Amino acid sequence: MNIAPTPIYAEVYQFLASAPAHEAILAFSPSEQAHQRLQMLLKQERGGLLSDDGRAELNEWEQVEHFVRMLKLHTRQLDLSAR
Repeated sequence: MNIAPTPIYAEVYQFLASAPAHEAILAFSPSEQAHQRLQMLLKQERGGLLSDDGRAELNEWEQVEHFVRMLKLHTRQLDLSAR
């Protein structure tokens, strides 16, 4: 099976598939390249130049950001309950 996720999803999938330790989950941040892509999308949005594909990618960024925040919150709760 061949999947073709957007770059931000690909980064998160690859990270999670590596079975990271709790510390790595809490420290996770998208790559510099991914941050640059996000900045470009936001700039295009502010300028009213964002395409439909760009809008979809920006929406995926929002979904991924929410997912990663919830993952970190859950990880912190697991760490606290293990103490």
